[in-house]
Amino acid sequence: MDDTGELLSIGAFARQVGLAPSALRFYDDCGVLRPAQVDGATGYRRYAADQAARAVRLRRLREAGLPLVDVAVVLDGPQEAAREVLREHLERMRRTADEAHAVVAGFLHQAPGGVPGEATDGNGWARARVGGAELASAVRQVAPAAARGATAQEFPVLGCVALELADGEVRLAATDRYRLAVRVLRPEEFAGGPRQALIGADAARSLAEWAVRQVAVDVECGGETAGVRLRSGANGADWREVPEPVDKAGDGSAEGHLAKGAARFPDYRMVLEVLAAERHRLIVDRAGLRDAVAGRSGVVSLSVPSRDECEAEGRQRAVSRETRDGLLDVSRETAEADPEAVQTLEVTGGARQPVRLRAVLTGSALRIAFDPAVLVPALEAGVGPDVLMEIVSADRPVVVRSADQGSFTTLVMPVRGAGGRR
Repeated sequence: MDDTGELLSIGAFARQVGLAPSALRFYDDCGVLRPAQVDGATGYRRYAADQAARAVRLRRLREAGLPLVDVAVVLDGPQEAAREVLREHLERMRRTADEAHAVVAGFLHQAPGGVPGEATDGNGWARARVGGAELASAVRQVAPAAARGATAQEFPVLGCVALELADGEVRLAATDRYRLAVRVLRPEEFAGGPRQALIGADAARSLAEWAVRQVAVDVECGGETAGVRLRSGANGADWREVPEPVDKAGDGSAEGHLAKGAARFPDYRMVLEVLAAERHRLIVDRAGLRDAVAGRSGVVSLSVPSRDECEAEGRQRAVSRETRDGLLDVSRETAEADPEAVQTLEVTGGARQPVRLRAVLTGSALRIAFDPAVLVPALEAGVGPDVLMEIVSADRPVVVRSADQGSFTTLVMPVRGAGGRR
């Protein structure tokens, strides 16, 4: 790297290479794109001009859906290993495209050839304009975390999706006490606020089915008593009005107003703040981990040895390819030269054979257990090829989010000990 030229701030470098500053920070944490200089006092990152080519290659590989552990192989590994990784990814993309084509073609084959008063910010409403597909996606990611059955009957507020308009953002959140999902949308337009309203999970899903067909949706929230309105089309001609949920004794459907004095939605922001100082950051292929966990009949254990243990066992950074037994075959020289060694995540338990996946771990050796019924939905709700798990300890909630898309966050509770008690 040429250190003689002028260094760029993270913002200037981000604009030059087409990456968000948050993505650059993430790639620094993962060791894929280190800044040329970090101020020891302020933590400000600065980048050299000759790093731009690597950053652009990284961005293009990620846009093509390549998992982060494979990106490292393409950027830094032997040429043949890089070609093998790219060939395998191309084949995966082909299969995915073929499957999607068959589904859409099937649907095409089966397919047959008065507005309420305007809500104004002066009357206590908040309004935000977001993309219809984006809103629908957010609901589909968050709503599965809402409580159902007996839990929703006992705690009706947990059978809801919380909609917030505040600080120039639209936020959706849901929790059943074992899992928390939060999605943040950054609207094209925003006025008023802050406001929060609760929408029954089933009503939220119905809204998503409508919103996905709209180019843009105006979300209007009147707070605790006024409910929510969604408008689309010229002058808001196509609209939906949603009352806040109610505790309907016995059915747990939560589709009208909650009784006065009912419990408020949990303060999820406080939970996220408490977990901010994570001890471990684990990055792994999202679909691979989902498939490794799904279908297991009991508690599943995830473990990653420390780097020292990896070195002793010959399982260091992947710069070539996996061996037949799932371990990683690399040269000692390469592994010692790279402080961010790619390690092996082992998934065991649940009456299935162990599965090993390439992973990136920061922090000491890790072992943690989950109920597949809790972890798999969190993985399915994510987007992108990689998942990032931020772990404080084996008995505290774990932050699960897309490695690239920080706007969607899920919390899942691990299982304590071998007994499987949460």
